[in-house]
Amino acid sequence: MKHLKLAILLTAGLLTAAAAAQAQEKKMEPPKPGPEVQKLGFFAGDWTSQSEMKPGPWGPGGKMTGTSHCSWMAGGFFLVCHEDVSGAMGKVTGLGILGYDAASKSYSWNGFNSMGENEHATGSVEGKTWTYTGESVMNGKPVKGRYTITETSPTSYEFKGESSEDGKTWNAMMEGKVTKKAGAAKK
Repeated sequence: MKHLKLAILLTAGLLTAAAAAQAQEKKMEPPKPGPEVQKLGFFAGDWTSQSEMKPGPWGPGGKMTGTSHCSWMAGGFFLVCHEDVSGAMGKVTGLGILGYDAASKSYSWNGFNSMGENEHATGSVEGKTWTYTGESVMNGKPVKGRYTITETSPTSYEFKGESSEDGKTWNAMMEGKVTKKAGAAKK
C-alpha cells in the first residue's frame, strides 16, 4: 500500500509538472506589434526623393536625389531602410532602422551612413506629422536636430531638417519631397 501511495503521488506530481509546462508553452507565444508599430508601415516600400540642402556648416548645399527601400524586419517590430543619396557632397549610402519603444512611448530612428555618422533620434506622430529630434556634434559643438515629416498622400511626404545650438532658434538644413515608386505596395 505504501508503494501505491508513492506511485500515486509521483504520478500526480508528474501530471502537475506536465500541465505547468504546457501552460508555460502557451504563454511563450511571440509578441505581436501594436498599433503604434503598425503606423510605421506608411514608410514601407520603395521611394525616390528630391531635396535641397541649404549651404552651411554641414556642407555646400545644393540639389540632392535619392532612393530608399524600407521593409519589415522578421517579427514586424522594426522597419529597415537602405538609402542611396547623390548631391553636392557626392554619393552617400545609409542604413536606418525605425521602431517604437513602448516603455518611453516614443518612436526611434537609428541611422548609419558612409560618411561615418551614427545618428539616433526619438520621435512622435500627431495626425500625419512625424517629428524626430536628436543631438549630434558638428565642428566640435553639440547641435540639436529636428526632422519633420508630413504625409501629403498615402504615397508621398514632405520633410524638413533643421538644426539648433540652443534648442530655441532653428535653422533649415534641408527640405524635400519623397514619393513611393509606382507599384510599390506596403510590405
